[in-house]
Amino acid sequence: MSVLVYTESLKGKFKKNAFEVASYAHKVAQELGTTVTAVSFNAEDDASLGTYGVSKVLKVSDDSLATFNAKAYAFALAQAAEKEAAKVIILSSSADSKFLAPILTAKLSAGYVPNVVAAPESTSPFVVKRTAFSNKGFALTEISADIKIIGVSSNAFGLKENNVSASIEDFAPSLGDDAFSAKSIEVDRVVGKATIADADIVVSGGRGLKGPENWGMIEELADVLGAATACSKPVSDMGWRPHSEHVGQTGKPVASNLYIAIGISGAIQHLAGVNSSKVKVVINNDPEAPFFKAADYGIVGDAFEVVPELIEKLKEFKAQNT
Repeated sequence: MSVLVYTESLKGKFKKNAFEVASYAHKVAQELGTTVTAVSFNAEDDASLGTYGVSKVLKVSDDSLATFNAKAYAFALAQAAEKEAAKVIILSSSADSKFLAPILTAKLSAGYVPNVVAAPESTSPFVVKRTAFSNKGFALTEISADIKIIGVSSNAFGLKENNVSASIEDFAPSLGDDAFSAKSIEVDRVVGKATIADADIVVSGGRGLKGPENWGMIEELADVLGAATACSKPVSDMGWRPHSEHVGQTGKPVASNLYIAIGISGAIQHLAGVNSSKVKVVINNDPEAPFFKAADYGIVGDAFEVVPELIEKLKEFKAQNT
């Protein structure tokens, strides 16, 4: 019996969250006195998972699974769990994992808790800490089902190296037509930029930028910081930025290490989607903007004056420290 972990990848490369869930799974395995088995789909460097405590990798090499398919992936993971007699399965809390998790849960008659932010409080009974009330609080949740599925929040546990030698085993799940009852027709991805889901830093702009023609300074600041760019809902609704950059309760959730909000007032729906970020910095010319109450650091000032100066200072700092 081992702890099973689903490691996400894109175009053969593991995502950052794959290493984070592997780190988390190793911690759980230590507490249960067992090892970690990972399932990878068409990944290239499976052995790298050993750096984060994975002892065995079930390698799935199947062209029909080159594009993420929630049902097919869930069916494959269910077969892997049965093969390994896994009672604990670790996923990320990404959009893909949250899509397949209910299918996997039903398939295994398991108990599922997403948005988990720390190692289990205890393993007997099995209790985990997760965010609740739109990230305004935490809940200690007991999973009483025989099989337990945990969704780990991004950047909550972190990457922790636990070097072991990972054995690689080819795994070919049996997937019939039912597993592919839904198919992806087209995948449209943003290329050449850090993604919101994987970014440690996110720079986000709101209506205070006054128009799409002023977005250059947001992109320049993001480039200096190696950050992803994002926006508030009104900005995407007005067509200034693509909907793929909309963050908040009704958009993409953000759990970055640093979230910089520029010209965003801080509506409750936006705050609910970014509250999991560890450090929040707000730049706004309205001292009464609601976002300041949730911010760790705030600058009251004109974004068109503050941001260019911030960019220059960051460039100077990087030049002196590289």
